[in-house]
Amino acid sequence: MIFLAALRKEWLEQWRTYRMLAVGVVLLVFGLLSPLLAKYTPEIIKLMPNGETMAQLIPAPTVLDAVTQYIKNIGQFGVILALLLTMGAVAQEKDKGTAAMMLVKPLPRATFLAAKFTALALTFAVAIAIAGAACYYYTWLLFDPLDVPRWLALNGLLLLFVLVYVALTLFCSVVTQSQVAAGGLALGLLFVLGLSGSVPGLGEYLPGQLLAWGGGLMAGKAETFWPALGVSVGIIVVALAGARFIFERQEL
Repeated sequence: MIFLAALRKEWLEQWRTYRMLAVGVVLLVFGLLSPLLAKYTPEIIKLMPNGETMAQLIPAPTVLDAVTQYIKNIGQFGVILALLLTMGAVAQEKDKGTAAMMLVKPLPRATFLAAKFTALALTFAVAIAIAGAACYYYTWLLFDPLDVPRWLALNGLLLLFVLVYVALTLFCSVVTQSQVAAGGLALGLLFVLGLSGSVPGLGEYLPGQLLAWGGGLMAGKAETFWPALGVSVGIIVVALAGARFIFERQEL
């Protein structure tokens, strides 16, 4: 099958260029650090001038502090890595001419894009699974064991959140001629989504609400944000469909 062959090529490229290793190591480090920072931040503050007084004002760390730190770290650095890994996915191959060589195999352009997105999605899925396992273990050691189904759901929401930016950056990589331009355009979209999320009544429909949903799950809250999940999936679909529409009409 052509798609599987293209996916294998993209997957091997992720491995041979150490991109998958880099993503895995970065997210693993922050997965490990999250419960450690939550546990020992008060102790670190005590080492500062007047730290004893400041530390007394900080509540004793709990398992939810570790979860909050994990969501913050993986959310932020996951998006940064999504931009860095994806901004050259198509633009760089168009610039070097390798895309034209691949597409005369013949390889359908839709399959070319689908393989790239799938390989990136698998890379982030593996990396977040590793980070989640590391964070779970250290949280268990330092605090208490986490609820496994809720923890899996949280990491699934984190993955979907990151994939929104993978899809948007892949779209930017298609519409631009250089990976720098793709990165700049994707960063602009990131700021637009971030600013839109601060608008009252609008934020609950945007991808950032997935992180709040995950945090609420771990806190035992029953509140759900299905509209945000639907919008996130919609953004991915629209971004990929738009990328295909434009890519099919580009001359390489």
